[in-house]
Amino acid sequence: MHITRYVGAAGRPAVGITVDGAVRPLPVGRLADLLALPLAGIRAMVDGGAAAPTESPLRTLPPVDGDTEVWASGVTYRRSREARVEESRDADVYTRVYEAQRPELFFKSVAWRVVGDGEPVGVRADSESNTPEPELALVLNAAAEIVGLTICDDVSSRSIEGANPLYLPQAKVYTGSCALGPAIRPIWEVRDPLDLAISGTITRAGSVLWSAATSSAQLHRSLDDLIGHLFRAMSFPHGVILSTGTGIVPELDLTLTEGDVVRIEIEDVGVLTNPVIRVPPTD
Repeated sequence: MHITRYVGAAGRPAVGITVDGAVRPLPVGRLADLLALPLAGIRAMVDGGAAAPTESPLRTLPPVDGDTEVWASGVTYRRSREARVEESRDADVYTRVYEAQRPELFFKSVAWRVVGDGEPVGVRADSESNTPEPELALVLNAAAEIVGLTICDDVSSRSIEGANPLYLPQAKVYTGSCALGPAIRPIWEVRDPLDLAISGTITRAGSVLWSAATSSAQLHRSLDDLIGHLFRAMSFPHGVILSTGTGIVPELDLTLTEGDVVRIEIEDVGVLTNPVIRVPPTD
């Protein structure tokens, strides 16, 4: 079962559950409204939706809407620390934050800027090195409870962040830099979120250019640690998506180019696939 955003037969966004390929609508207008509820209420609504009549969606949408924000975590895997050290002129910053009590958390995207499964992710024209970052993302409600899991491609401009860590917002937040999807796997259907296989693949001209894998078991920080710091001085009345960082990063000499296809698969969660386009400077 997955919680899905989709365009319904009436041509408007809707929220439902997908069971065995069939979509059944939920009695809620937006996913953001669902995430305003306590976990027990969400589970009751989702489980009750299994009896609703099926609907034929026109297309699926990214699993985030309304006032729900997307946040992300950095340097939470050893491989991520190694990659940041390799690319950066200020490598010691990443070594310290990996071991620090406080995690690196940063704003990634508003809901309307997120792209979904099959939609293009972007690489900045003013960055020489661009990379996908396959990540397990937590879907949290207003009470900081884990409602479910989804996939995030936290696309990053490595050369921009590498030049100066203070350029992180420019390296991480731009058109096409955040993909989520394809849907949300309810947390009560996942055996162990810290024991999931994660893989990423870049295909170019029909051939695999790069492929790597890891496991969420390699996450250096606990989920409670990341969630606790995010909610420590902020509230999210319509929930929040928190991506937990990447454990697989391509070599420094590999960069995404227009026409590439990025595929991310996370065990028990799904597969997210996105073509790559070049994001030109705004006129």
